[in-house]
Amino acid sequence: MKKKILIVEDEPILSDLLFQFLNEEGFEVKMAQTAEEGIKRAKEFFPDLILLDILLPGKSGYEFLLEIKKDEKLSLVPVIVLSNLGQEEEIQKSLSLGAKEHLIKANLTLEEIVKKIKEIIDQEKF
Repeated sequence: MKKKILIVEDEPILSDLLFQFLNEEGFEVKMAQTAEEGIKRAKEFFPDLILLDILLPGKSGYEFLLEIKKDEKLSLVPVIVLSNLGQEEEIQKSLSLGAKEHLIKANLTLEEIVKKIKEIIDQEKF
């Protein structure tokens, strides 16, 4: 059974690249461009992992994290924040709101992102 990934990212070029790359790696992938759409998709799709940007139109990724932590099932889904926000306080905020990792987009290749996704999914048992 394919592992399911939800990408919540408003940058079309990056989200399309991630979608294609993860699909080729054997994941079932859904996408959302806003936090609101991401929450709706997460409830319908119930992913094994969420890849989340912080700077989104409307609600931020931080607000997304707060919202899914209120949901009994979704609160168990690991979240990797993938953002260009890389200041220590932003990283700590992501982690304190429940993200498993805070990765900085500009510092990683697609291969490195997929490796981290696989590591976290393999660790999770929910």
